[in-house]
Order: sequence, then C-alpha cells, then structure tokens
Amino acid sequence: MAESQKLFAPVGEKEVTRAIIEEYTKELYDYVESDVIVVGGGPSGLVAAKDIAKAKYKVLMIERMNYLGGGFWIGGYLMNKVTVRDPGQSVLDEIEVPYKEVTPGLYVADGPYACSKLIASMCEAGVKVANMTMFDDLVYRENGRVAGVVVNWTPISNMPKEITCLDPVAFESKLVVDATGHDAYLINRLSQQGLFNKLPGHGSMWVERSEDALVEYSGEVAPGLLACGMSVNTTYGLPRMGPTFGGMLLSGKKCAQVAIEKLKAMNGDGASPNRGSTSEKAAT
Repeated sequence: MAESQKLFAPVGEKEVTRAIIEEYTKELYDYVESDVIVVGGGPSGLVAAKDIAKAKYKVLMIERMNYLGGGFWIGGYLMNKVTVRDPGQSVLDEIEVPYKEVTPGLYVADGPYACSKLIASMCEAGVKVANMTMFDDLVYRENGRVAGVVVNWTPISNMPKEITCLDPVAFESKLVVDATGHDAYLINRLSQQGLFNKLPGHGSMWVERSEDALVEYSGEVAPGLLACGMSVNTTYGLPRMGPTFGGMLLSGKKCAQVAIEKLKAMNGDGASPNRGSTSEKAAT
C-alpha cells in the first residue's frame, strides 16, 4: 500500500492515553475542594453553576449521566422544542438563543440549540464537570452543616450486588446545590438520616401555579445545602410544571443569587446572609 501524504501530527496511542489521564487527574485533584458543588446537570443546575462561576467562584458539577442538559435537550414527549413563559426568556436572551412568541407570554425555542448554548456558557464561565458520577452521600459536620458530597462511578450501580463493595470518594465545598430533579437525592438523604423533614413529593401539574412557587422557594434548604429545579418542588410539595422551562431557568438564577450572597458573607466580603431563605420558610 502506497504511503499517502500525512495530514495529522505524528501522535500515537500512548500519547493520547497519557494526555487524557494526566489532564483529567490534574483537574479532579484540583476540584477535591471547591466553593460550590452542583449535583445535577439539568437546566436549573446549569444556570446555577454558570452564574456562581461567573461571580468568580470555583464550581464543580456532578452529573450521573454521560451527558448534560436533562430534559432541556428533548423538550416534552420527545419533541425537542422547549417552551418558556415570560419572564423566563430573559435567560435565553442572556445566552443568545433565538425564540418566537407563539401566544402572549409564551415562547418556543429549539431544545438542542438552547441546551448546547447553556452548557457552553456554563463551561465558558469556568465550571468543571464530572460525568458518569453518582451521588452517594453527604459530607456532614457536627455543627449541622453540609460540607460536601460523597460520590462513586455511575456504572457501580449496575454491577451485581456481591461485587459492589467499592468505596466512594468525597469532595468538600462551602456550599452544595441539589439540582437532581424529581428525586431530590441530596435532600432525601438528609431526610433519611432524620436531619430534615420527610419530603412530601411534588404535586400534579399546574403550570400557572408551579413556576412562581418554584422560584419563590429556590434557595437554602438546610445549612450549606441549597436546592433548585424540581428538587424544590419535591421538597416542599409544590405542583410540577411539565415541559415548560422558564421556572427551571429562573430557579437556577435565584439559587445562584442566594449562594453568591452566602459565599460573600463566609468570605467576609460585606454581604449579609440571605434573609427569608427557604430554610427559614420551612421552619415556620
């Protein structure tokens, strides 16, 4: 076989493998400790992580699947158009996603494009991502504060039970965000340990009520633990909103605002702790 002119650099398999291992482990080592860990890469988690990182904080996202975006990519009923009710389109404007108004106050956008732009804007803000990584437990301190997460590889959950004695690892952070959707895995863990009320689960669909309530209750659930997206609905028994995403996007922004204010207070930057947080509402 005649040797043709080579287009690519003379790099072989071992160099490729070494590059992956070296760069991944460097990044993982650096993010064993961060300012905020966001667990769940759906639309609310992506927005929260993006906004916190844009405020110059160190953010790690944990996602159990091999992709990001949750239901934002595919929309409703596997039809990849996403709807957003006013004023949620402000986030689409921010990430420069086109949309059209189909009825007063209701906008529709292309799901894959909106999702891709949101993921890109989050990465550009400096967020690092650990995919195929599942939440296992919380790091919890004697002062009653959540201080990180315990994780393991997602494939571990599919292995036969008798060979799954593979210890997880832990990442520490100043704040943790539960953006795990309907299951609210992190808050459920606190509940199982008797450290939080039993979760009522989310209610049935009620679009007009759910999105306002979701944004209102997004924020701190327990010391060091915040929630956004459907985790909030499940925690407080709020109705679900179905395939409209304005509330999810603005929930992420609200959660980020609360997180930034708390980080400033922790760092002595002059900001007062969040007043009227959802943890206070839950206690009343």
